[in-house]
Amino acid sequence: MALDMRDKVFLGSAALLAIGMVAGGYLLGDGLTRAKAADRSVTVRGLAEKDVTADLATWSISYSATGFDLPTVRTEIDNNTRELQAYFKSLGFKPEELKPVGAGVNQWLNNGVNTITITQRMLLRTTDIARAQKAVAQQFDLVRRGVTLQEGSGMRYSFTKLNDVKPPMVAAATRDARAAAEQFAKDSGAGVGGIKSATQGYFSIDARDGEGGGDGGSDTPYKKVRVVTTVDFYLK
Repeated sequence: MALDMRDKVFLGSAALLAIGMVAGGYLLGDGLTRAKAADRSVTVRGLAEKDVTADLATWSISYSATGFDLPTVRTEIDNNTRELQAYFKSLGFKPEELKPVGAGVNQWLNNGVNTITITQRMLLRTTDIARAQKAVAQQFDLVRRGVTLQEGSGMRYSFTKLNDVKPPMVAAATRDARAAAEQFAKDSGAGVGGIKSATQGYFSIDARDGEGGGDGGSDTPYKKVRVVTTVDFYLK
């Protein structure tokens, strides 16, 4: 039976639609395959460590004198302060590096006798780390001078130039992460592409050899800066 013009147009349109659906399905499938391949990635961590030396030393110094009348106790604490200042001066510290940061007076009755204790607090703050270490090593000389330091008086060493070492350390941690990703890719028969995402970890500053806990003057000027970065690399 002969087809009229409308039937021919319908069949032609149906054929084009079928071809289009086949081509579209192929392109969609190929696109999904390529997208899936492009989305392959591996997440690794990179470590960077750097040994540094503290550039700031602070020594919180507390000492006290006890007696039965205020003038006598005050005279003793003043003498201790002068001996303390003389000690640091003998080591070459500048006068402005040692400053008073507070004092306290405590009075109580002991068997009917009025007892007075005056506590003086001084702070040594210096960037001369070697001199600070020497002051700690020779602090028994303060005992010879009649100054007895209270518990909790200890030197603290700080590294304040973290911003100076951050950029190269982050770069080193990223290189370390890429090396780990390349090893993973090699083992799995793939290659490493660019960075998909990255997270910079927390910078920590600890004692270099684990000897300094920061308690009772056990802190150390020798520090280790550490950072771990998490990087997601594309695989190809």
